[in-house]
Amino acid sequence: MHPLDTYIPIAQSVATLLQPYAEAVIHDLKTGKIHAILNPYSRRKKGDASLLDKEIQRAELPDYFEPYLKTNWDGKKLKSVTSTLRDAKGKPIGLLCFNLDISKWEEFSRLFEHFVAAPKELPKELFLEDWKEKISLYIATKLKTKQLILEHLTRDQKKELIFELHKEGAFEGKNAAAYVGDVLELSRATVYKYLNEKT
Repeated sequence: MHPLDTYIPIAQSVATLLQPYAEAVIHDLKTGKIHAILNPYSRRKKGDASLLDKEIQRAELPDYFEPYLKTNWDGKKLKSVTSTLRDAKGKPIGLLCFNLDISKWEEFSRLFEHFVAAPKELPKELFLEDWKEKISLYIATKLKTKQLILEHLTRDQKKELIFELHKEGAFEGKNAAAYVGDVLELSRATVYKYLNEKT
């Protein structure tokens, strides 16, 4: 049994879990050839030259190489990671590489960015008098600026936000206090109480 054969089940497990997006390759450092390849989509096969640096056998190899990017034969981007395989004496005998096709994730990312991209500005004809939209936008902007999450606001943070909204004239709209209360999960009475403290 070849020493590298013991690593094939590990390579097979990961390749199967991430199929069809992951390819697992075991390189034999002694022969400089591919010892095994699972879920091959890079058009390589067992016995092909590994195309590794000739000096790699004499190099001090780390146990693990940080993830790096490669390009497949079809132009798709791959994110790869490599581990050094050693014998019982700790001598490097092979490399185990996992190549993950991230082209689909890139497509999803572009699609997501397209749908969440905000327009340049709100149509004035529709939102000129929409005080609810203005309040919501102000709160969202403030939370983003201060790196806060609405659901995690403390009592004092909510009070401060109400003070700032008052300063911006947010409570001039009818039922604005009730709306702010709904957004901040406060009763209208509590909102008015905070406003009275401010005045």
